[in-house]
Parts: sequence; structure tokens; C-alpha cells
Amino acid sequence: MKERNMISSIIIGALCGWIASMIMKTDAQMGAIANIVVGVIGGAIGSWILGMVNISVSGFVGSLISGILGSVILIYIYNLITKKK
Repeated sequence: MKERNMISSIIIGALCGWIASMIMKTDAQMGAIANIVVGVIGGAIGSWILGMVNISVSGFVGSLISGILGSVILIYIYNLITKKK
């Protein structure tokens, strides 16, 4: 059961990272591994931010929303640090 949760987290993370990279127009610069990493870390960031403002999300759609939100924020901060536009 744990393996299935981990695999689904990686798949959702990859999807969130890919969507966020398209929103931030960095899709051509990022590969599949970068999308997965950004999506998984972004999911944690998004869940943390939504938790701070007492917004509870659950299920597949909730995971997508928090993952995309966090991934967009992560890419934005990365672009600020590296001065990419």
C-alpha cells in the first residue's frame, strides 16, 4: 500500500510540475525529472501554504491544486534567484 501511495505521489507531482512549468513558460527548459522534483516539492509547499491559511484540500483535485500552487511558487522563486524571466 505504501508503494502505491509513493507512486501516485510521484505521478501527481510530475503532472503538477509539468502544468506549473507550462504556466511559468519554463516547459522547454525543464525535463521530466525536474518536473517530478518540482511537483513533489511544490506539493509540500502548496500543502503547507494552504494549511497556514486554514484551507483544507483532499483527494486528487485537492492534490493537484496544492501541487500546482506550490510548484508555480517554487519556479517563480527559482527564476528570481537565477534571474530568468
